[in-house]
Amino acid sequence: MKITKLECFLVPPRWCFLKVETDEGIVGWGEPVIEGRASTVMHAVEELSEYLIGTDPLQIQDIWNKLYRAGFYRGGPILMSAIAGIDQALWDIKGKYHNAPVYDLLGGKVRDKIRVYSWIGGDRPADVGSVAKQAAEHGFTAIKMNATPELQFIDSYEKIDDAVARVAAIREAVGPYFGIGIDFHGRVHKPMAKILIKELEQYRPMFIEEPVLAENNEVLKDLKNSTHIPIATGERMYSRWDFKTILQEGSVDIIQPDLSHAGGITECLKIASMAEAYDVALATHCPLGPIALAACLQVDAVSYNAFIQEQSIGIHYNQGNDVLDYLVNKSVFNYEEGHVNLPTKPGLGIEINEEFVREQAKKGHAWRNPVWRHKDGSIAEW
Repeated sequence: MKITKLECFLVPPRWCFLKVETDEGIVGWGEPVIEGRASTVMHAVEELSEYLIGTDPLQIQDIWNKLYRAGFYRGGPILMSAIAGIDQALWDIKGKYHNAPVYDLLGGKVRDKIRVYSWIGGDRPADVGSVAKQAAEHGFTAIKMNATPELQFIDSYEKIDDAVARVAAIREAVGPYFGIGIDFHGRVHKPMAKILIKELEQYRPMFIEEPVLAENNEVLKDLKNSTHIPIATGERMYSRWDFKTILQEGSVDIIQPDLSHAGGITECLKIASMAEAYDVALATHCPLGPIALAACLQVDAVSYNAFIQEQSIGIHYNQGNDVLDYLVNKSVFNYEEGHVNLPTKPGLGIEINEEFVREQAKKGHAWRNPVWRHKDGSIAEW
């Protein structure tokens, strides 16, 4: 079997889908994307395609190493996201070729289902208590929210108090044992992070996510040692080498690699195994589309340290086009009692509605994250 064609589709709200075709008629789908730089990743896939046409798609490890190591310059968000989408599609092909879910080819599942959480509150969270209660009423047992709007290096206690009040409202609305993930989103610099984390402890969050930017990961160990709240990070880290130091230093409790950013299934499995050796949990990052989510579930299936899965159905970014819109088998991601069952069909376990994909690709998108500024006019972290 040989790869004959790679074709990318920019589809709303902000995704890029990849179709990989073979001379035996087996097709695989991947999701190579960086939010806000989808076109750039698409062109990177097109550049890498010259290494793929005419090769055997079942030789995934060799292809991965060729795409990563054959280039003198490697790593980073664009190249690793391009490799990620290609890798997902190759695993989809391999599963279909062997008529088995990807996780069966990886040694078999260690669980039947995994807990999921719902995003609430948008970029500038407000009225989150009632929305969290609605999530609970829909069967979720956990939510995640942005902690704050933009913050200066040193900012007012008013913003701290506002953030704490929102978490307090959620805890009051959903009770003492509902999971609350609080995403600092890299907006909070070290001086304010120390204050905010301490103030939030009384509400027993499930985790604090990306308390500082990945560029400042050296701060994580001090933050972790100063709080009992689990510290999570990893969505802006793109390979096992990026995760190596924080695991060795014991500065993180939960890693969050993104299956569309960190080299795909092949690389994220290695990252997950590294984390397990350091007694660190896995919660893969996935505010993306159906292919990315299906790939995450394959990794969750075989990773003993996976404990919860992000998913983006109904997220504020998905206005007009949502995850299920692109699927033929929409029931594959049905949530019951805060969990989703693992897909059972071959490959990634989903059937993409190609006709709808092509129709939406005619619309395309040029999604960009907003540009925020502080009151003094300086650029703020979004």
